[in-house]
Amino acid sequence: MNHTSTATVATLRVPDASLHYEVRGDGPLVVLVGAPMDARAFEPLADLLAADHTVLTTDPRGINRSEVDDRERDSTPELRADDLARLIAHLDVGPAVVLGSSGGAVSALALAQAHPELVRTVIAHEPPLDELVEDREELRERTDDMIATYLAGDRLGAWRKFLAIADIDMPVEAVEQMFGGDGDPQDRADEHYQYTRMLRPTVEFVPDVEALRASGARIVVAIGEASGGQLCERTSQALAERLGVEPTTFPGSHIGFVEDPERFAARLREVVAEG
Repeated sequence: MNHTSTATVATLRVPDASLHYEVRGDGPLVVLVGAPMDARAFEPLADLLAADHTVLTTDPRGINRSEVDDRERDSTPELRADDLARLIAHLDVGPAVVLGSSGGAVSALALAQAHPELVRTVIAHEPPLDELVEDREELRERTDDMIATYLAGDRLGAWRKFLAIADIDMPVEAVEQMFGGDGDPQDRADEHYQYTRMLRPTVEFVPDVEALRASGARIVVAIGEASGGQLCERTSQALAERLGVEPTTFPGSHIGFVEDPERFAARLREVVAEG
């Protein structure tokens, strides 16, 4: 079944960056955001939701079509939250429901802390908040080792370490096929930016639980039904415990919205309606 909707594609100039963003549909605002994942991965989900929502997707700063002035500057959750705030204000159809996945969930939490007036509900889908779990020191060391491996030129080795840290089991052949070659030049540039400027500030972010509670925004902690035993399940559980909420189950794994966008969209509508 074809759910393709027409997207309005534009660029918003913000301090130190030009943000690529896309808008679909009409109705209450829903923002779909990742990090380092860009807008392309959310297209099928955005098309489904655009039937009765205004849907905003964007490439995070420094990734794909969102260019930054200084590629040596870290992409912090706070900076990415400010970018989202400027995009939402620019569209002027908020407050928004914000679904952030992985690093995008960290961006969404930072947004709720800094700009609670712009968000109605934040659905934090598997945020990699390493500092919230007991083995945080070991995770810091393993992350440093992984980044060092990447900077030493062992791209495949770095991705193997990434998957091991995340507790994601992937066949050896699949890992080699995905990360063993040279890859697309833009994908390699994005990958380098992720390893050197985005990854560490994201996993080291510590949410301000009191600020989130006081924000007035509804915070939903979402975990994929197939993510059992993975690091992002543990970090999400830890966040939910600190917030005093029960985690909400979504279809699929860490990228459930890519694996089965129709089931994911249906569950997202249910969760939004509960608020």
